[in-house]
Amino acid sequence: MAQTIKAVAADYGLGPFTFPRGWFVVAEARDIQRIPVAVTFFGRDYVLYRGESNRVVMLDAYCLHMRAHLAKSTSAHIVQTGANVEGDSIRCPYHGWKYGADGGVEEIPYEKDFGLARFSIGSYPIREVMGCVVMWHDPEGLAPDCEPPYLPAWDAPEAVHWQLDHLGEIAIHQIEILDNMADVHHLGPTHGAPCEYLENEFSGPQVIQRQGGFIDFYQAHLRTVTWYSGTGILLSKQQYQETVRYEFIANTPVQDGATKAWHAVLTLAKSGTPTESDIELAQQEQAGGLETFRADFEVWKNKEPAIKVIQTPHDGRFRTLRKWVNQFYMPREEAALVQSELNGILPVPGFPDASQHKEGDFESDCFQTSPE
Repeated sequence: MAQTIKAVAADYGLGPFTFPRGWFVVAEARDIQRIPVAVTFFGRDYVLYRGESNRVVMLDAYCLHMRAHLAKSTSAHIVQTGANVEGDSIRCPYHGWKYGADGGVEEIPYEKDFGLARFSIGSYPIREVMGCVVMWHDPEGLAPDCEPPYLPAWDAPEAVHWQLDHLGEIAIHQIEILDNMADVHHLGPTHGAPCEYLENEFSGPQVIQRQGGFIDFYQAHLRTVTWYSGTGILLSKQQYQETVRYEFIANTPVQDGATKAWHAVLTLAKSGTPTESDIELAQQEQAGGLETFRADFEVWKNKEPAIKVIQTPHDGRFRTLRKWVNQFYMPREEAALVQSELNGILPVPGFPDASQHKEGDFESDCFQTSPE
């Protein structure tokens, strides 16, 4: 869809980088097969494909030779015959230049001695996590300093794995999505679930929200623990009545001031290997979660940017949350200073202490990172 950008990173004072550091969803894993796919994120064009080893590769989209797009040709002979993906490498549809998974030029078909080692395009760290393809984005070009967030429940034999809801692009900067982590007072008017308690915990590159209250949609008391590890992937463990589920929301910058979003819900079958009935119930849970999330999405689509939030005495900790976000838009060595300043638990003024709601082992399977 055409994007009318309303506000960019510089408007919010997020610099010095235009885009944040971290792990971000770029595709649903089942959508990436041998045929190369063109994607655009962080204001750049990329190509994604699955090599013959089953490895997903992400490269800059344009051939160095004459700037042909590596994925946007369907009529070239090399594409029609399936010869453009060779092992884990890809050939340009224009002149057949061959690029390895590391972005290096491996072959120019008509040149035998041309110093290929000096030519390469960008190659990006990729992981397949919980049915998603996630990339490491770093404005400094450094290697990942952590692994993507992960739900251990995904590996349980009774897990009913999700298929993502693709919500498309929205002309809003991702910081306005992240504001929800501190926004205690929207939960009643927007979701019919006014908070009885809410706190934020800041821990390095992670922010945690603990909250609970009666939710009208389920006619039950709901408690949640929700966390971002970086700015791109939200995971949330939720319980109402006897139901426990895990919600997933991903947001990835497409360009400065525009974001692409996905949603899903993971549930566990009550008696071992999931049955058709369990799958149907899981789909209903995901539909219910999406219905709730759509209320936020509709507000975001139609609001003006909140460059500065008017922070009232009993609001959530918007300013602290946004300061936490800043660390991902600055060099790593400076980010550590932000973390040391913010680390700790902050309640919302006027709300009861949330510590009484941490009973049992509710959080024991939260805040995990995936095995490399």
